Amino acid sequence: MVIETASAGETQDLGYRIGKSLKPKDVVALFGTLGAGKTTLVQGIARALDIVELVTSPTFVLINEYQGLYPLYHIDLYRLDDLSQIDELGIAEYFTRDGITLIEWAEKMGRMLPRHVKEIKIEYLDDHKRKFITNFDF
Repeated sequence: MVIETASAGETQDLGYRIGKSLKPKDVVALFGTLGAGKTTLVQGIARALDIVELVTSPTFVLINEYQGLYPLYHIDLYRLDDLSQIDELGIAEYFTRDGITLIEWAEKMGRMLPRHVKEIKIEYLDDHKRKFITNFDF
């Protein structure tokens, strides 16, 4: 599926639509360059899960957990450089929990991503426009 948005608000609304389709144990891998809109999309997903906390990128803490309709595990791998660092975090444990796992910079996980992962590739088109390519329907 391919969708374009023309503002941060539209990106959050897209995240909301995606979030409404997610179920416990879903793992969503987010791919895109710095500033592509990954965290903005996650904010919309969190809104769909009735999460009232402000959702921010966990770049420095690596993993944020939020409670809503389902637990949301928001992982950001931006600062990690190799698979051994990622493995040490125990991220694979989140894949079996009864929540939804969102992984920013998922390309860094390589073969560690589960086979059932839902992928969202985000392309920066200009200061406002983004293109989202998914391997699943919602």
